[in-house]
Amino acid sequence: MLSINDIKKIYFIGIGGIGMSAIARFFLSKGVKVSGYDRTLTPLTKQLATEGALISYADDISLIDKHAQLVVFTPAIPKNLAIMNWYNDNGYQVVKRSDVLQVITADTFNICIAGTHGKTSISTMVGHILRQTGYGCNAFLGGVSVNYNTNFWGSNNEVCVVEADEFDRSFLKLSPDIAVVSAMDADHLDIYGTVENMQDAFVAFTERIKPGGLLIRKNELQRLNDSMIRRQLTYKLQCEDILPAVQSHEHNEEHHHHEEIAPDICASDIKTADGGYTFNAHIAGHVVHNVHLNVGGLHNIENMLAAIAIAKSLKIDDNKIKDAVADYKGVKRRFEYLLNKTNSSGEKLVVIDDYAHHPEELRALLTSARHLFGNLRCTVVFQPHLFSRTRDLAGDFASALSLADEVVLLPVYPARELPIAGVTSQTIAQHMEVGKVKVMEKTEWLQTLHDLRTGLLITAGAGDIDALLPQVVEILTEH
Repeated sequence: MLSINDIKKIYFIGIGGIGMSAIARFFLSKGVKVSGYDRTLTPLTKQLATEGALISYADDISLIDKHAQLVVFTPAIPKNLAIMNWYNDNGYQVVKRSDVLQVITADTFNICIAGTHGKTSISTMVGHILRQTGYGCNAFLGGVSVNYNTNFWGSNNEVCVVEADEFDRSFLKLSPDIAVVSAMDADHLDIYGTVENMQDAFVAFTERIKPGGLLIRKNELQRLNDSMIRRQLTYKLQCEDILPAVQSHEHNEEHHHHEEIAPDICASDIKTADGGYTFNAHIAGHVVHNVHLNVGGLHNIENMLAAIAIAKSLKIDDNKIKDAVADYKGVKRRFEYLLNKTNSSGEKLVVIDDYAHHPEELRALLTSARHLFGNLRCTVVFQPHLFSRTRDLAGDFASALSLADEVVLLPVYPARELPIAGVTSQTIAQHMEVGKVKVMEKTEWLQTLHDLRTGLLITAGAGDIDALLPQVVEILTEH
């Protein structure tokens, strides 16, 4: 591939994708002429256009840049795209997003965050702490930071914070100095076939850590004991509920798998405060006292522990870290408060939006929301993402969604897939209590909001449910 510094014109196929747009912004920041195609106009593509990218929305050869030195595509595009075929047939250098990231990060100090969920939040937290404390980094994120309203920022410090994506095995092209693995739940089985294959890929990812590098992993990911990386720290939400490490070795082999060794990183004295938390962060024997996190979701405390551990491994001062954490405003569509109001009669209406599209993410989302707003009736509106995921995990989705009082299922968002016979949102509904769940079209659901005065409403999914949110807020603020 061309050296990054030699590229003057670059074209992106699927430029509106969250990972693609971060790389497009990297090149825009370097003064490169950026153009691209996406199938729909979105807030993200609009913003890229204002930043200088030329974007077209038709699969039309006459609209593309025929002088592009490099063409980057996302695996999410359909196989029969005319633009893609034209570039391929005419001898252009056409590469995946992951190949470009590999070249950008070839000679930098890399902090790579992997996991089937949690990676966007942790990456954004790490990038924010390094930016706010003055340490400096280039951040390539899979979500839009609320603090900076972008998913990329640059720095003169040769440090990259990269979201390491397991989809399509693209994280195996990265070379981390510090790596995080937050979760390895079954996902992307359309690519991996089995959970074991997927976990093998995570083990292989950890083995790409540079000599002397550090792995920070969720405490229960025992499978990563197979990794050859010597420097490992484990993290878990709470310190108190774990048996001392000594005990776990005294039991015989049968019980061995049920014991958990105490984590190196955990939180103590967690208190809720106005939709957020205070806690003490224990980082491998060191305690950062009285940390304030003003973002909801217990899983976000856990995510922040991993970010604080990275900051401490870079020798950043405790007080600087605490100031940065207190100022962290989250990621768009990650436990994002759209409304949190109390009317004159004292009735509360809270609306939370989240990108959750996997059963474990939904479980964490609903558990945390109920923990913060336990007295409110909880309705979750979920748009399943992918027919294959809906089919493979229907029972798990049903079980997680059942944590709400009422469930509305919107039609499945197909993304990169064609429909699968017999797979619809009803596939999830049939595993649930009859009176608790309704399958509705979007317009039908929006109509029901006119009567909503009080309660906790959660919208979730990775499809286009977020396009409805301005209407949702408008309807609910009318009264």
